[in-house]
Amino acid sequence: MDMECFHIDESGYTGFDLLNAEQRFQGATAVAISDEDAAQLIQAHFPKLQAPELKYHALARRPGYRQPLLDLQRAVLSQHKCVTYVCDKRFLLILMFLDYAVEPFYYERGEDFYKDGQNYALASLLYTVGPTLLGKAAFDDLLVAFQRAVKAKTPQALDALVNAARKLNWPELPEALGPIALGSPECLSAIATPGVSTDAAMVVLQSLITRMEVMAAGPYRVEHDQSKNLLTYHELLQRYIDHQDEVEFRQTQIAGIRFPLKLSSVTQVDSKTSPAVQIADVMIGAAIEAANGLTGLRPPLLDPQTVMSLYADDQFIHLVPSINFDEQKQFREGAQAAEMIDYFARHFGAKTS
Repeated sequence: MDMECFHIDESGYTGFDLLNAEQRFQGATAVAISDEDAAQLIQAHFPKLQAPELKYHALARRPGYRQPLLDLQRAVLSQHKCVTYVCDKRFLLILMFLDYAVEPFYYERGEDFYKDGQNYALASLLYTVGPTLLGKAAFDDLLVAFQRAVKAKTPQALDALVNAARKLNWPELPEALGPIALGSPECLSAIATPGVSTDAAMVVLQSLITRMEVMAAGPYRVEHDQSKNLLTYHELLQRYIDHQDEVEFRQTQIAGIRFPLKLSSVTQVDSKTSPAVQIADVMIGAAIEAANGLTGLRPPLLDPQTVMSLYADDQFIHLVPSINFDEQKQFREGAQAAEMIDYFARHFGAKTS
């Protein structure tokens, strides 16, 4: 029997820039389907399609293809193992800001900044009230300066970040903004660490891996398109596979990760020759468009509520702000976030939210 294979495609990648106004969401889909089964599904739902490759955005623009697109997603989600992950990149950037520009200050003082997910609560608070409380332009300037400092890692970029924080009315939220406004050496050192990046691709991929590890009955492999960010992290995925230390981390009530992984190999393929990767393209394309539609960023081509209703709870992961702090605390109670971040920084050269 062939080893189970998950096919992955992504959407919304903008590299280190998580403030791209045109692409607010980033995500990826992993679907366990063979190229043969995928080709049959495509033929069944798009019998007259002449294009050499099934592409969500090209199809969704044509009204006659919208219902077949919904029907195809329904068939995939009801008949195959599948998970889709979508994150709000601005929220992820704020979480990363807390990881590097805030948490090291508390760590040096023996406090667990991540206890029961309080970093998610603080990030949600910053996301929701930050622009109003601190001034939208000044808050945006802080996030831009943080992105630049992480990328450049120069004394000038770090100074610009501290100055951006000092220009804010930071005493309004001293627990989140005080460390960087006061030039915490621990935080500046964390930001300047080689390998630390605001590129979200690995956060997305790690979330998929967490779920694929649960869905896979045994050893499995991954095939992904040759897109820039998936190529960029191909080597890191291989390092995940090669990591043989036995260790396990609890992330939330429903998610965790254990090494060694069941994932045994990762391969790049040309999406034009892989109907299974094309199916993944349709899934993530529709999910990202639904997120844009639900937040009013642009008129959707497929009804967002209908798209989201196709998913079971365990088939969809989202990283978006939530101001239901009690629910968030319960969801992340007992999570080993601090230990996990330290472990990933030590073994893979980058933190992960």
